[in-house]
Amino acid sequence: MDEDRDKWAARNMQELLQELRVAQTGVQVLFAFLLTVPFQQAFHLVTTFQRNVYYATLLAAALSVVLFIAPAAQHRMLFGKQEEARLLGRFNRHTIGGLLFLAATMIGAVLLVTSYLFGPTRAVLTTVISVAVILGFWAVGPLLLRG
Repeated sequence: MDEDRDKWAARNMQELLQELRVAQTGVQVLFAFLLTVPFQQAFHLVTTFQRNVYYATLLAAALSVVLFIAPAAQHRMLFGKQEEARLLGRFNRHTIGGLLFLAATMIGAVLLVTSYLFGPTRAVLTTVISVAVILGFWAVGPLLLRG
């Protein structure tokens, strides 16, 4: 029975790490973009609100990157120790946390750009729609399928 559990854990660990490869790429590109924003010529024109949104968005992106990379780093550090079954729950929590911070990053980026380009009314509307879409696809839909 332990061998079956070990095989199950190893397969699930590989699936999780593969899923993380997809999410990591997206959040790393977004994080890289955010790192360049303050160096743009017009950044000094942003409002205090936009500067605060930028700061929160940058921190959310950094935390998302950390949480997405943590399972791979810990898996590598514990390679060959047969710890997959014990660590799978922790890595799943890291991934969910990374997704939450990625959602916050995406929402913050939408809010920042739309408030800069179009003003507060369209920014709020676009941000609310973004929250609804992310919740729908990332949380509500899967929870409905889960039953």
